[in-house]
Amino acid sequence: MKKLLFIAIVPALLLSSCGSGGSKKQSEKTDTSMESPYLVSVMTVDPGHFHAALVQRIMYPQVNPEVHVYAPEGPDYLKHLDRIKGFNSRTTDPTSWNEIVYTGDDFFEKMLEDRPGNVVVLSGNNKKKAEYITRSVNAGLNVYADKPMIISPDDFPKLQEAFRTAEEKGVLIYDIMTERFEVTTILQKLLSMNEGIFGKLAAGTMDDPAVTKVSVHHFLKMVAGAPNIRPGWFFDVEQQGEGIVDVTTHLVDLVQWECFPEQILSPADVNVAAAKRWPTIISKEEFKAVTNLEEFPGYLQKDIKDGSIHVFANGEIVYQIKGIWAKVSVTWNYESPAGGGDTHFSLMRGTKCDLVIRQGKEENFKPTLYVENIKGATVNDFTETLKTAVASLPYEGLTVEAAGKTALKISIPDKYRVTHEEHFGQVTEKFLEYMEAGKLPEWEVPGMITKYYTTTTGLKKAKGM
Repeated sequence: MKKLLFIAIVPALLLSSCGSGGSKKQSEKTDTSMESPYLVSVMTVDPGHFHAALVQRIMYPQVNPEVHVYAPEGPDYLKHLDRIKGFNSRTTDPTSWNEIVYTGDDFFEKMLEDRPGNVVVLSGNNKKKAEYITRSVNAGLNVYADKPMIISPDDFPKLQEAFRTAEEKGVLIYDIMTERFEVTTILQKLLSMNEGIFGKLAAGTMDDPAVTKVSVHHFLKMVAGAPNIRPGWFFDVEQQGEGIVDVTTHLVDLVQWECFPEQILSPADVNVAAAKRWPTIISKEEFKAVTNLEEFPGYLQKDIKDGSIHVFANGEIVYQIKGIWAKVSVTWNYESPAGGGDTHFSLMRGTKCDLVIRQGKEENFKPTLYVENIKGATVNDFTETLKTAVASLPYEGLTVEAAGKTALKISIPDKYRVTHEEHFGQVTEKFLEYMEAGKLPEWEVPGMITKYYTTTTGLKKAKGM
């Protein structure tokens, strides 16, 4: 494939597309000898997923507004640039990103050669992500990666080695765990740490786990009345990853983050007892509606049965972590019910009550936190205790309401309801704190290693490997 280069010989032309988030073609090696006034300069590599753009949904004072994009030729990077243009041109709080683009088959090698930044952002086709992480870290670059960082059990040792190299070179590897910033999840965690309310986390059993997290997603998502177009490779589990190692990454992370806050974990703490996987069947017409592609690409031919593709986007893992039984499950349907969207269910069983997040039709598809299965006290007495506990939390305006005769609901003011898109800014701000400190909290790297051990071991178990 021919590289597209803009020969920078006319200064006026060099600046022609900077202000609106357009692209300019890079033709000379960037001079990295000058000290940058910014903490972070971003190099976005092969941005095939819209999450890459969400990292730039807002501006950050520590981040250079000049972002270098390295990508293969094709529609993915063009869609990425369009999203950045949208942020730059919106009427409310517009951004001012300046995207400098290099395209060509050697895009990754060119990024390593130029090194115009110090943070590599990865959010796209997951097939080569382990390689990109390893090579970036070996070059002394920090990595800020969308989940999942790996999709194959074979890549787990490579990830472990990458973390070892990162420590030696003094750089960071961090994955984007947006769900830690969902307010109901934060409140579930905080209340589970209050022994007067929750007691202690139950151990559970394999058939009745103490912790359950279920995530339901949809391939067809409508944005402004039109389908959100996905790349064809999104349906190839060899490129995107099976559901059991993709979205499940968030769920495993939340089990660790809520049940063992700031504790150092290791793969030795995990015992995967059972796992399964199953396909979502997508017709040719449905595929076209989501991708705008008339035919199934060649790489999907292996997945075609009776004219439809079978996408192993669904999976479940049942496991023990430090003696606590947990179950995580992800399902991808083709289309959401009317008025609905992606949903999340989360259960934590304590010795005094259960903390449950539901997001179904009854909740108007809004995450809602309930307190159920109250033990050792009347509902009235427990209500007063819960009100006192809730009043001490750093969230003004929380109230406790009856939810039937035996359960309670935490009512959350809308000001704390943050969208999925906004979560990316919150995670990035946290990452920037770590960049400024020059290190992650001591529990984060062991937690990431344990998390990806759990997901990839789950895949091996489900496939009988």
